[in-house]
Amino acid sequence: MSDVVPDACTLPTMEQPLRLAEFDELFATAVREIDRVDPTHARLRLIGPAGLAAAVRDLTARETECCSFFVFTVVGEPSQAGEAVTLDITVPQQYEQVLTSLVGRAREAS
Repeated sequence: MSDVVPDACTLPTMEQPLRLAEFDELFATAVREIDRVDPTHARLRLIGPAGLAAAVRDLTARETECCSFFVFTVVGEPSQAGEAVTLDITVPQQYEQVLTSLVGRAREAS
């Protein structure tokens, strides 16, 4: 995402660093496992306080508004640490590099 912002993204350029910071914060505080299922699909497992799933749904819904090629599936469940979330991210093949960049950010931050 930081290196690859596709033309299909409609988020104003000035807002892009703020959105990236939101993802970086989520990755740094909640990501526990990253699985690159295939070139167009990644699965992140997150742990955080109660309400984590709602926060992830909000962030990913806002991202989908400007980058409609992303498909985010968020599944939350209670855990001993608050809430566990599985976040599946899929993209069409032509946006594989965008997913690679996002997964790279997640790995760096977590």
